[in-house]
Amino acid sequence: MPQSTINELCDTVRETAFAIHRYHRHGHLEKIYENALAHRLQKVGISAIQQHPLHVYDEDGTILGEYFADLFVDNRLIVELKAVRAVSDEHTAQILGYLRSSRIETGLLINFGAP
Repeated sequence: MPQSTINELCDTVRETAFAIHRYHRHGHLEKIYENALAHRLQKVGISAIQQHPLHVYDEDGTILGEYFADLFVDNRLIVELKAVRAVSDEHTAQILGYLRSSRIETGLLINFGAP
């Protein structure tokens, strides 16, 4: 996806995730959906790195450690996947915390667990 806007990239990831959900339905482990999304994005030429380490920064720029993003897409989009009946406030807080502490601007929280 040559130089797409971040919104176009998010649209592509969401549309791809929805196609995966339509085909596989709910009921699989999160890892199956992670593998499927990475596979399908890579098939269309979008970089999607699974379990990619991202630094966690303190407010003064000190690296405190790292966490592993479910998917890091096109070196600019964190995708956090869930396979739960309903997304909770904790899941939302998780992606917001990842964005803040890694200094990545955009993320998606995608749930495959609901019908």
